[in-house]
Amino acid sequence: MTSATTSSTRPHWPVWLGLWLAAAMGLWWWWAAGRPVALPDAPSARIACVSYSPYRREGQTPYDPATFISPQQIDADLRALSRRFDCVRTYSEGQGLDAVPAIAGRYGMKVLLGVWIGRDPAANEREIALAAAAARAHPEVLRGVIVGNEVLLRGEQSSAALAGYLRQARAVLPPAVPVTYADVWEFWLRHPELASSVDYITIHVLPYWEDDPVPPERAVQHVADVYARVRAAFPGKPVMIGETGWPSAGRPREAATASLVNEARYLREFLRYAATVQMPYNVIEAFDQAWKREQEGTVGGYWGIFDAHARPKFPMQGPVTEIPRWWLGPLAGLAMAGLFVMVGGSRRNWRGGRGWLALTGAGLGSGTALAWQVRQMIYACGPWWEWAVSLGACLLALGTALVLARALAAWLAGATALPAGAHLRFGWLFALAYYGLLLVFDGRYRDFPLGLFALPAVGYALLALLGRAAQAPSTREERFLGMLLLVLGAVVLVQELGLSPVAWLWFALNILLAAPGWFGRPRRIVHPHQ
Repeated sequence: MTSATTSSTRPHWPVWLGLWLAAAMGLWWWWAAGRPVALPDAPSARIACVSYSPYRREGQTPYDPATFISPQQIDADLRALSRRFDCVRTYSEGQGLDAVPAIAGRYGMKVLLGVWIGRDPAANEREIALAAAAARAHPEVLRGVIVGNEVLLRGEQSSAALAGYLRQARAVLPPAVPVTYADVWEFWLRHPELASSVDYITIHVLPYWEDDPVPPERAVQHVADVYARVRAAFPGKPVMIGETGWPSAGRPREAATASLVNEARYLREFLRYAATVQMPYNVIEAFDQAWKREQEGTVGGYWGIFDAHARPKFPMQGPVTEIPRWWLGPLAGLAMAGLFVMVGGSRRNWRGGRGWLALTGAGLGSGTALAWQVRQMIYACGPWWEWAVSLGACLLALGTALVLARALAAWLAGATALPAGAHLRFGWLFALAYYGLLLVFDGRYRDFPLGLFALPAVGYALLALLGRAAQAPSTREERFLGMLLLVLGAVVLVQELGLSPVAWLWFALNILLAAPGWFGRPRRIVHPHQ
């Protein structure tokens, strides 16, 4: 069949511009993520104290009663940590962690011994008994015993019940060992009556997790303000920051972005501040821990200064690079461009360079977007079924992009093409609306899968720019879903107070996927040879 003039009379330059702008944005994002970022140096690579939860290996979780951390693993962990930290804070005594004081002493480390207090009175009694035994055996190692961690935040005990546990622990611990309770700083201000039951106040200040998240450039000042406020509320009572830190991966919260660069920036700036006020502190945490993702989403697993394999995630001096192997993103784009040219150019009904150029641009944009999505999956996916679902969605997005790229190349090359992927468009509208509902009603711990939805959203929007003849007819259901996407995307944007660039990108994808359905109309395409 010879090339024919398309029935759309719209100019093609907006389509070319959109196509190559999308490809350029993908390449630029990867390039920018690979640039070293200059940060202030920490005063020292050594840190006073760090939260130590040893559940960093595959299958280890405090929620499994069968989990047991061997003394050999604890020994290896503390030997590595002793090179950077003077002290470790634990959170419980069960599952083998009662061995921490003895092992820490071998490496000259101190311990903030954690006693886990929950809903179960019998379990609480066992924790206190284990802590008492460890404290009596190694009193010289302990900086204090923390009876309960964020119990008030979780609503598992009243302040009166906590005071009772604190009295009980004090009665069985050596007199020289101080006793405290740790919680988010607001809960100490709500329950000042607990102050009489502790030797010092232990507060958690996590700027990223605040109800009103604090961006990294203001995070340390926020900590300083909170510290001063709590000290003023409890005059004469020592105050320690028991947890502070920043995550290296996960969804943004308003202007607070979880990233490796921001984690390094926050920790370095916090250490500089802490050194000026001689403040007792503990940072969270030693290792990344996959089990936390079940509770807190992707971000929960990436608060560590070391990764799950005990490797430092960033230096304490010099520049920090978000993605050292950034070139993998453009490489994926080039590989996908080759795939699109090979698959999209088969059985073509057009000739000339415009079709090949369109397939190349579509492949570059699709490859860089999918590479971004795969990177997110590496951080987010745990069990095999999460990988299976995510990989299946990526393959479906890739197949949709190929279908759309073939149609786009045909139209841009001057041949008549049938509307592409009507049934696929409805499926993507439904999927995006479903995920949008999850973000609106239960979004605190959910990531934004931008790379996944970018492929159909940009593809259908580019076809819409060619005119109605290039579009599949829309239905009332698709127009309804399109309006729903606009509302859901706007709500997510409002929830983020318009401060998150990621939320704006999400809103843009909602518009791009929804808009063709608003303006498309059922139309019979007449080929020139008919």
